[in-house]
Amino acid sequence: MNKSLYSKLILIILVLILALSAVMGAFLMRGVHSFYINEFYEQMQVVFSSPELADDLRAAAAGEDAPARMAEILKIHAGQLGIDSGRRNYFILNGSTGACLTGSDAERSTSLAMTPNILTAISGSEGYRVDASADYMDVALPVRGATGPTYIVYILDSKDTVTDLSSELFGIILVSLGVAAVISVLLGVLLARALVTPITNLTRAAERVASGDFSDKPESHSQDEIGVLSRTFNEMAGQLEANLDELRRSEQMRREFVANVSHELRTPITSIRSYAETLYDDPELPPDMAHDFLRVIVNESDRMTKIVQDLLTLSKFDAGRTNFDIETFRFEQSVRDVYSATLIEAQHHKHEFSLEFCGPIPRIRGDRARIEQVLINMVSNAIKYTPDGGRIRMTAGADGDAVWCTVRDNGIGIPAADLEHVFDRFYRVDKARSRESGGTGLGLSIAREIVLRHGGDITIQSRQGRGTTITLRLPAGGPEHA
Repeated sequence: MNKSLYSKLILIILVLILALSAVMGAFLMRGVHSFYINEFYEQMQVVFSSPELADDLRAAAAGEDAPARMAEILKIHAGQLGIDSGRRNYFILNGSTGACLTGSDAERSTSLAMTPNILTAISGSEGYRVDASADYMDVALPVRGATGPTYIVYILDSKDTVTDLSSELFGIILVSLGVAAVISVLLGVLLARALVTPITNLTRAAERVASGDFSDKPESHSQDEIGVLSRTFNEMAGQLEANLDELRRSEQMRREFVANVSHELRTPITSIRSYAETLYDDPELPPDMAHDFLRVIVNESDRMTKIVQDLLTLSKFDAGRTNFDIETFRFEQSVRDVYSATLIEAQHHKHEFSLEFCGPIPRIRGDRARIEQVLINMVSNAIKYTPDGGRIRMTAGADGDAVWCTVRDNGIGIPAADLEHVFDRFYRVDKARSRESGGTGLGLSIAREIVLRHGGDITIQSRQGRGTTITLRLPAGGPEHA
């Protein structure tokens, strides 16, 4: 690929420079040709417009031996006319027939062609007609004295000068084309290297990224398009690396999730099967024992149902298919309702359970049932993980455009190493006690999903053996998408 790109760039530059040189050469040669022709006719007009020369020619035409005398006069002005015996000559012609009477080139006197300018002069007008395609330039001027016949002063240029000049110019152009070709090749190599090298580096970097190696990224500090492309590539590679890391973490979480689900479901299934097989194999079990076995089977079935329901809830959150029933309601009343609903359970464990409000609380927008579900989870965890006879305090208030509710207990607390994982799915600090209390390890995960989708936040502060404080904050205006 590199060689092909090198070749294309060099070829393009070579063709462009040669084409430009050729076009410039063509225009230059055409310009020189036109300049020489225009210069000839302008020179003739300037010289023959001189009154002195015109009077001398008319006087000579009226005297004896007019052609010879007129030729002498033209010879005197040969310098002004640019006469040289090789290329530009003058002739005196018969004004009626155009026959050559005398001239500066005897050989050509016998072979003069009847040109359009000569015919114009025979008719009595000055012949200054320009014919760029002809291989000659000429001027024919009728001269008539006071008495006597009419003569024609004829100036003829063979164009050999412009032809020779064009040949020399063509040779110079050819040499220039050769030099331009060499220069264009050198410039093409330099330009191709300047363009291809960073592209090659990008290609190699892309190959490394494709193989999963993000360690070596191309560096470019230039402000041109290549520099922008390199920086954009680096940003893309960085984003891709982050996405891959996220995919790896997601895959790891998925595996752990599947393992946790399998483990959580296997335990109640095993219990159900064991007790059911015992009942099936021994129908003569005492009624009290059979009743206890059936109670265990029902409890484990309820636990499996709770796990499945929580999993379905989380899967709906992940898929974005959960619809909230947004309404405006009194947050203070919801806190009171949750307090009342959990008071009996707290009293059953002999907890000192209190509720306090800090100032007026505004009405908020949100899914009331879901928010109360979060509050119940907060209080239920405090009740479950606080030894009997503990203290649980529920506090709510408002802060600017947000409302908050805090549940504080003096329970067993959470170790610092486990604190950052409490919102992870199936994560439990005290696994044995969680299973005894019917926990699935999904309650806080669901609570956080609900709170985040309301635009709020839920945080936990805890010290092992000293208790836990969990705080819910919600915007009073509700979720932005509502």
